[in-house]
Amino acid sequence: MDALDRTFRHLVQTIQTRYPAYLSQPFEVAELYQNILPYRHHRRELGLETNQDYEMVLLQLLSGARDYLIIDEHMRDRLTRELAAPNPDPGAFREFSTIQISLSPTEVRRVLEGSAAPEPAMASSSRTSSSEPTQRLTAQRAAAAAASAPPSAPTSTATAAAPPKPVPAAPPKPAPAAPPPVPRRSAATITQPTPRASVAATTASVSKPSNTIVPQAGEQCRYCSGVLPTGRRITFCPHCGQNLTVVNCLACGTELELGWKFCTTCGRPVPAQ
Repeated sequence: MDALDRTFRHLVQTIQTRYPAYLSQPFEVAELYQNILPYRHHRRELGLETNQDYEMVLLQLLSGARDYLIIDEHMRDRLTRELAAPNPDPGAFREFSTIQISLSPTEVRRVLEGSAAPEPAMASSSRTSSSEPTQRLTAQRAAAAAASAPPSAPTSTATAAAPPKPVPAAPPKPAPAAPPPVPRRSAATITQPTPRASVAATTASVSKPSNTIVPQAGEQCRYCSGVLPTGRRITFCPHCGQNLTVVNCLACGTELELGWKFCTTCGRPVPAQ
């Protein structure tokens, strides 16, 4: 069953439930896609992923495919040509929104009879389920009769049960081997680790004081023009937080410390600060 068969079957079932008069009476094309079978309400039952897929199925249905519908001949020819085009317009059927169409009585009867076919199977299953208690009662009576019968005597002593054979004991598992002893090192061979040079360098860099400047009276920050405090060494501007101990080369932008006369990257002279 493809999308066209599934759509017509669902259309017949929907009309039978909600619009039973349309099973034998004509209706307009617009009534089909606006009220009876709109995509937004029946997309799950139709199994169509997109609205374009839905319109393509309606285009086939309204072109008279498989004689599911009784349609106008002009609409049949127009939509059949549209389907044969390299890039068909899925919504071409909307040009005939006021045209009257009707369901094929033969196809409607086939769909309705097919949906009623499972009823005999349901009746058969109900008869089978109703006979289950009788079969269960017969089995219980047979089991009770077998339990009440006297046990038969043994024909001879030779058929008596033989004594069980002794089961050989499993061999003991070997004990796991002991790990080899770890040799001890003498105190003379133990040496203290030598501190890395990077640790000393890091300590030295931490203890090294950063560059500072002593602003003159009325001196302003070259970044925010804020007045700098006088009589004390500072590194950063208290107003904008910029580092006042470095300047940037006007040629390449390299950061330079105060007092440098030439750029360390491009060699350009540094203006006096």
